[in-house]
Amino acid sequence: MRLTLRYGARSADYDVRDNPGLTARLRIHVEPTGTLVVEAPVGTPETEIRAGVQKRARWIMDHIERFEDFRRHALPRDYCSGETHFYLGRRHKLKVLVEPNSRRSVRLVAGRLEVTAASDDADDVRLLLQRWYRQRALSYFNVRTARLAANLPWVSVPPPVKLLKMKRYWGSCSPRGSITLNPALIKAPVHCVEYVLLHELCHLSEHNHSPRFYALLDRHMPGWREAKEELDGLSEMLLAT
Repeated sequence: MRLTLRYGARSADYDVRDNPGLTARLRIHVEPTGTLVVEAPVGTPETEIRAGVQKRARWIMDHIERFEDFRRHALPRDYCSGETHFYLGRRHKLKVLVEPNSRRSVRLVAGRLEVTAASDDADDVRLLLQRWYRQRALSYFNVRTARLAANLPWVSVPPPVKLLKMKRYWGSCSPRGSITLNPALIKAPVHCVEYVLLHELCHLSEHNHSPRFYALLDRHMPGWREAKEELDGLSEMLLAT
C-alpha cells in the first residue's frame, strides 16, 4: 500500500509494509535517502495507519529535511573555502586563511570554521581539521560522560574515554571499564552523541545486549531508539568525511 503524508506545504509518499511481529503500534522509518517507510501490524485499517503517521508528521518531516541537508552538504570534500563541515549536527562553512608566517590553527567563529594554514593545500587543511575535531571530541566526550555518569547509580567514577578512528562503529566499552569512541561522532547531532555515551555507560552494568541492558537505556533515555535510528541513517555520511 502506498499513501501520502501531508504536513503544511510539504508532503511525503510512503510504503506500508505488513509486519507480523508488531501487535499494537506502527513502526516508522526515515531512511538515509529520505524515503519514508511504515510498518504496521497485519490487518491494520488504512484510517489507523494514516492517523498514526499524521501524529508523527512533524518528526517525520524534520528527519527527511535533516537527511536531505546532510546529503546536500556532506560530500565531496575538497577542503576549500565555502564547503560545509559538521560539528555536533550543525553545518559550518569552511574558511581557509593562507598566512605562511602565522601559527596554524582552527577556530569556530560565528558559524564558520576558520582554518589558518601556510598554504591552501587540501591535505594540510584536512590534517588541521582532523586534529581540531579530535581535540574537541576528547574534551566534549569526557565532560558529557562525566555528567551522564553522575546520574547513574552503578557508576562511582567516570570512566576514562579514549578515541579511535573506526570504519563501522561509534564506540565500545572494555571489560575493564574504559570507553573508546570514534572521533567522527563529534559531527553528529547532540542527542545522537548522548545516546552513544549512555549506551557505553550502560555496558558498565550490563556487558551484553540483554533485556536488562535495554531496560537501563529505556529508563535513562526513553527516546534512544529514535536517536539510534537517526544516527544509523547518518553513519555512512559522517564516517566517510
